[in-house]
Amino acid sequence: MNNRIERVLNFLLRAVFGTVTIYLINSLLLSRGFGESVGINPFSILTAGALGLPGVVLLYGVQFYFLL
Repeated sequence: MNNRIERVLNFLLRAVFGTVTIYLINSLLLSRGFGESVGINPFSILTAGALGLPGVVLLYGVQFYFLL
């Protein structure tokens, strides 16, 4: 039972920190003149929660790939 609670808490913390990271990076990019940003939606929150920081990097990588 404790292992399940730890996993859920770990997922939720990664999702929250990932969402905050996406918001901060979007704000930084917008202030630097880049119009494209990663949207904060259920897909990006789930990706950040499941993968953590590599998931956030993956989201930006995919976003910039489609810009080219």
